[in-house]
Amino acid sequence: MQRDPRAFLWDVRESVLAIQGFIAGMDAGAYAASDLVQAGVERKFEIIGEALNQLAKLDAPLAARIPELPQIVAFRNQLIHGYAKVKARTVWNVAQGSLPALLVCVSGLLEELGEG
Repeated sequence: MQRDPRAFLWDVRESVLAIQGFIAGMDAGAYAASDLVQAGVERKFEIIGEALNQLAKLDAPLAARIPELPQIVAFRNQLIHGYAKVKARTVWNVAQGSLPALLVCVSGLLEELGEG
């Protein structure tokens, strides 16, 4: 059975919120010092990238409304396949710089689709 596209958007939204919760009150140094938080954040980024990759296959027009979707999926691939080269500072910067806009976008799409 095919998954509802809204489920992928929900997974993205919940993963963004989880990341924001994991790093709340931290600075880049505290993040870099916590292997546990880094592992949780990276796992949620993997879920975000995979959910958007699957959404693109299932509903390309909907997925196309998400800015930087190819870069998000590429980031997921780097986390999984290039894990040895991943720098805590890079993940921190993506979490700080890109997640707020992604949350707004995905929440808006979910609202349009009746899942807000």
